[in-house]
Parts: sequence; structure tokens; C-alpha cells
Amino acid sequence: MDALLRRLRDEVSQLKSGLAGREAANAARVRSAHWMAVFSSAMIPPLLQTAEYARLALSIGQDVDQDDAARAAAVRVESQAVVFEPGRKFAFVLTEGAVRTWPGSPSLMPAQLDRLAQVSTLPHVRLGVVPWSVEAPAFPLHGFTIYDGAVSVVESLTGDLTLTETGEIDTHMDVFEVFAAAAVYDDALRDLLGQIGADYRAFASK
Repeated sequence: MDALLRRLRDEVSQLKSGLAGREAANAARVRSAHWMAVFSSAMIPPLLQTAEYARLALSIGQDVDQDDAARAAAVRVESQAVVFEPGRKFAFVLTEGAVRTWPGSPSLMPAQLDRLAQVSTLPHVRLGVVPWSVEAPAFPLHGFTIYDGAVSVVESLTGDLTLTETGEIDTHMDVFEVFAAAAVYDDALRDLLGQIGADYRAFASK
């Protein structure tokens, strides 16, 4: 518990240095975890974002310093190396709505979908998308990331909400599991991404 509190204090200190500091704190938290369960209902999770998507996600619709946003995007992309490291485990579940919501231009999304398809082939990564064609198992009010079953972090517009109570973690794990059960994986996932990619290319050509 003392180590966790020290890490949280370090994260608060990092937040004072803007978006780039916040991303550095997030990167440290990711690197300290052995396994993560990530649920996203509104956007591509940071660990799976392309550089262009990350830059826009950190700056679009917000009054931020663009140099700070660019530094933050660089930190975010650099931190993604952990996804390819052996000895770690990741589980990602996204709604189709998260995949179909794009920043900037639809032309950047085919590359983003290719990134998802690539990551879905890694043996230590489980990546699924809940299609619009299935009944939602719950209302996806917000996304969250569970670290080693001990901490769940909810990203908000103004900062991160860090939950450590056992009951809160159990609730988030239960929600993650019901969405994971409704998701498609492997070839079915890549087929769905291909269909969504075709829609993006059609949008971009208009």
C-alpha cells in the first residue's frame, strides 16, 4: 500500500507539468503492471493509438498548448513498446462505437484499424470489439483500465480517477467480463475491422 501511495503522489507531481507529464505518469503506471484489462467505449485506448490519432486525441476540442500535446503524443507512442514485450498480458475490449469515432479526418483511420489488426495477432494480447449488431450487455458509461487486478483508472476530461477499493475493482472486472463475452475476436474481429475500414475510405473519398 505504501508503494501504491508513493506512485500516486508521483503521478500527481507529474500532472503539474502538463499533458506530457500526465502521459509520463501513465507510462510509468503501465510499465509497473504485469497485466492490464482495458475497456473503452468512446475511443481507441492509448496503448493502441497511432501517432496521428494520439496527437489529435490529446488536443482536439481542448484549449491546450500544441507543443505540449505533441510532446505528450510522443511519450504515449513510446510507451506502447510494452505491448510487444513478452511476459506481459493485455486484454482490450472496445465497443464498435469507439472504433467508429474518429478525430480529425476519416482518412487517418485505416492505418489505425491496421494497428488494431496487427496487435490482435500477438499471443499475449486479447483484443475484442463488441459489434453494434449484438445487444449491449450493459450501458458503457465510461471506459477504464485495470492494473494487475489491484487498481482501476477512469480517465475523465479533467484528470484520472484512481480506484483501489476491492468492491470497485470487482465491479469493473464484472463489467469488463460481460462486454468481453459479447465481443468478437481473431478472424471475426479482423473481418469487422475490414468492414469499418471500407466505410472510412468511403467517407474520406467524399
